Amino acid sequence: MSKFSPSRLAPLAFTAAVLAGAAISPAAFAGKTLDAVKQRGTLNCGVTGGVAGFSAPDTQGNWSGLDVDTCRAVAAAVLGDPKKVTFVPLNSQQRFSALQAGEIDILARNTTWTLTRDASLGFNFTVVTYYDGQGFLVPKKLKVTSAKQLKNAEICTQSGTTNEKNVADYFRAQNIKVKTVVYEGFEASFKAFFSGRCQAFTTDVSALAGLRNKEAKNPDDYVILPDLISKEPLGPVVRRGDDEWFAIVKWVPNALIEAEEYGITQANVDEQKSSSKDPGVQRILGTAEDMGKLLGLDKEWAYRSIKAVGNYGEIFERNVGPKSVLGLPRGANNLWSKGGLIYAPPVR
Repeated sequence: MSKFSPSRLAPLAFTAAVLAGAAISPAAFAGKTLDAVKQRGTLNCGVTGGVAGFSAPDTQGNWSGLDVDTCRAVAAAVLGDPKKVTFVPLNSQQRFSALQAGEIDILARNTTWTLTRDASLGFNFTVVTYYDGQGFLVPKKLKVTSAKQLKNAEICTQSGTTNEKNVADYFRAQNIKVKTVVYEGFEASFKAFFSGRCQAFTTDVSALAGLRNKEAKNPDDYVILPDLISKEPLGPVVRRGDDEWFAIVKWVPNALIEAEEYGITQANVDEQKSSSKDPGVQRILGTAEDMGKLLGLDKEWAYRSIKAVGNYGEIFERNVGPKSVLGLPRGANNLWSKGGLIYAPPVR
């Protein structure tokens, strides 16, 4: 055995010190996407052209929806103004190529997080903002109460989505023969159903609720079957290779979730900012530790996001909750402390 020499530890000690310093460095480097967004002065956000509750313009061109609010929250954090967003309507075939080509900075288009998409497209899925599942909408006059009663039915859906694969997998597993009628556009697919072309329409349940309430001449003539045939975790997506931007788009929604946990709302955020003694609230709102510098932002990044769109619960209730056009319960999208799946890592 060779004799121990303290000098042998010097290179290791130096390396450890460098690594430790890098690990706890309080500042983040601005990424290329953040730089581009700031230079452009607007956030390019890819959305659907019209899915009620998630992203849809009104007759005056004003956008609303859960995905829209996500983009506005990021714009408020990064640019200081939730209005500095350019919404880019994309169909299911366009959405991934637009993100890959750099035409958009965020894809917030009720897009399902799957292994294939995560591993093969060069994307990072940031956080789940809505837990959904695929279901079926049928005319009430058919007196169908389960998807298993759709034998030999024609089912309308949109191409280029997980819905097309899910419906094929489900009925194959059930040994039930159906005919899937596929349309390239979402609007074309649901209009074909409402015109009587198909006996059923399939997509995510959240979208089915919006279509029934908004597009059907008489919503009471249609029923959403109780069967859920898939898991559809939805959330914003960014290009891989820009870790700083990935962190920003991940932590803005997480901060909105934490805001709900702490009772910080759009209405009381200023009061909380000026008077709260809770260290957790202070970190989120930037009155104590400066968490923003870790993201390449200022200390009020989360405060501005909450001020702009409210906390996660407010966003849900306004866009898809029981009093919205969709009329959906919180269910799986309630906070983890209230029996749901919504859980954010702590802002600390």
